[in-house]
Amino acid sequence: MENEQPTSVLKSEHQIILRVIEVLKHLVVRSESGVAFERESFGECVEFMRLFADACHHAKEEDLLFPALEARGIPRDGGPIGVMLEEHRIARVLTEQMGEALEAYDRGESGADSQFHTSARQYADLLTQHIYKEDNILFNMGDNLLTGDDQASLCSKFCEVGCRAFGGKTRDQLVKIADTLETRWDMA
Repeated sequence: MENEQPTSVLKSEHQIILRVIEVLKHLVVRSESGVAFERESFGECVEFMRLFADACHHAKEEDLLFPALEARGIPRDGGPIGVMLEEHRIARVLTEQMGEALEAYDRGESGADSQFHTSARQYADLLTQHIYKEDNILFNMGDNLLTGDDQASLCSKFCEVGCRAFGGKTRDQLVKIADTLETRWDMA
C-alpha cells in the first residue's frame, strides 16, 4: 500500500461491495418473480454485508478516516461525515432486518420472504447512493485536505484492520464470498 491513498483502498472495497449488491438485487428479482427464494445465497449476502461492508470497511471509515477528516476541518455535525455515519447506522438496521427475515423464513413464517425483499431493496438503494457520495464527494474533499503523512498513517492502519478476523473470517475469505456469489449467479 506504499504511496497509495486511503481513499483508493476504500473505493476498491466499494467495488467489491457493489458486486455483492448486484447479486443481491438479482436474487431479489428472481425470488419476487417466483423462481426461488435462494436462502443460502441470501444468507451469504447478509454475512458479507455484516462482516465485510460493516465490520471491516465501515470500521476503517468510522474509526480512522472520518476522525482524520474531522481533524482537517470537515465537520461531522451538520456536515458530510454526519450524513455518512447516519447512513451506516441505517445500513446496519437494514442488514439486521434482512437477517431477522431469514430467521423467520427458516421458521416457516408467512411473509418472511417479502420482508427480506423489502429490506434488501432498501439496503441496495441506500448503499449504492452512499458509495456514490463517498467516492465522488467526501473522498475527493479528503484527498485535498489530508497531508502525505496523514495518508501514509491511514494506509498503515488500514493494513492493520485488514489483518483482523471478522466473525472468524479473514478479509480475503470475505472477498472470496463475493467472488463465489458473483460466479454462482453468473454476474461476473
